[in-house]
Amino acid sequence: MIIGKGMNEGYLTKEELSEIVYDGLNSLALDGKRVLAIIPDRTRTMPMPVMFDVFEEILHNRVKKLDYLVALGTHQLLNDSQLSQLVGRIVVGGKAGNSWIFNHAWNLPETFSHIGTIPASEIELITNGLLKQDVPVQINKLIFDYDQIIICGPVFPHEVAGFSGGNKYFFPGIAGPEVINFTHWLGAVITNYKVIGTENTPVRVVIDRAAEFIKVNTACFGFVVNHQEVAGLYFGPTKVAWQAAAKLSGLKHIIYKEKPFYRVISIMPEMYEDLWTAAKGMYKLEPVVADGGEIVIYAPHVHEVSYTHGKLIDEVGYHCRDYYLSQWDRYKDFPGGVLAHSTHLKGVGNYDLQTGVESARIKVTLATGIPAERCKRINLGYLAPEEINLHEWQGREEEGILVVPKAGEMLYRVK
Repeated sequence: MIIGKGMNEGYLTKEELSEIVYDGLNSLALDGKRVLAIIPDRTRTMPMPVMFDVFEEILHNRVKKLDYLVALGTHQLLNDSQLSQLVGRIVVGGKAGNSWIFNHAWNLPETFSHIGTIPASEIELITNGLLKQDVPVQINKLIFDYDQIIICGPVFPHEVAGFSGGNKYFFPGIAGPEVINFTHWLGAVITNYKVIGTENTPVRVVIDRAAEFIKVNTACFGFVVNHQEVAGLYFGPTKVAWQAAAKLSGLKHIIYKEKPFYRVISIMPEMYEDLWTAAKGMYKLEPVVADGGEIVIYAPHVHEVSYTHGKLIDEVGYHCRDYYLSQWDRYKDFPGGVLAHSTHLKGVGNYDLQTGVESARIKVTLATGIPAERCKRINLGYLAPEEINLHEWQGREEEGILVVPKAGEMLYRVK
């Protein structure tokens, strides 16, 4: 059974939103139960403060415990101030009122439970022979302290899984590094260009397969959001609610253009604090850039490549997929998630092992607070952000120039 509503035109009212949440929560036997909501971090747009209020209003006097776990993947931990901004309540010592707001810490082995292994033979079948290895499945063991898990997050086109949301809040959201690195590298081998905005992908199959090992009652609120306005909200079994949201996301979050552009300016919002997250300005725009064209990631507020993985990225740089596959013995011991980010940001290209020449389909240029010398070292272009006058570039689509405000969530494609 699925509860919800989606709109091709317009948005849900706050009353409609509350009614769906009310009906969804009341469809579960939650009285006296321990409930854990898995929620997104600040790099995903959704009305989390509204949901926090509604959850508290409906469940406060019914459940034994109501807590929240932020599905950070490998993103950096959020402090109390950042958590307060996320949930719309004052958070002190990781607690808002009677509810704990937990960070997921991907790099602490003691916080995980091993719940199963997807065998190499199955992986080979799922990936059509692209990869063949056992995939150990570890997840944050905190979930086993609760009777009911409720995933609560938005669905957007995604560079690794096709669409975000659903069981992706488990893997990689609160997963151990092995399955995080595997799924990201699998997506990279297929390439962002082919994966993004596709509902059924091998990565999604792996994610859903891993979720079968979770033996806790689970349900999902799947949002479809445009700049804080909710176009759709679906509640039900995780996979079913996600599928409904992904279908609407495909209608609401993909913009089709008549022709490709030779230059695209991706203006990144401040919710993307490093290049690791601001790279979505490349992922969502790569399909609409002409061969030989350029994407400029405009984010003067970004001063770091990655607060989590910066040292490793400095070591490997940014390269196309074939650069790594042609020299796999050299790079096989680097985390798959790091290599995936590297090649996703660089985009589709070729590498000639004999000549050592790498040819990217398009050029990626940073107009950020990352210095020119570091951009060169990591194999990306550089533009001084203060030298860019955005007004001069706007309104020039007929000339082959596209300026995208608030980039990172809307996917652009050529018709």
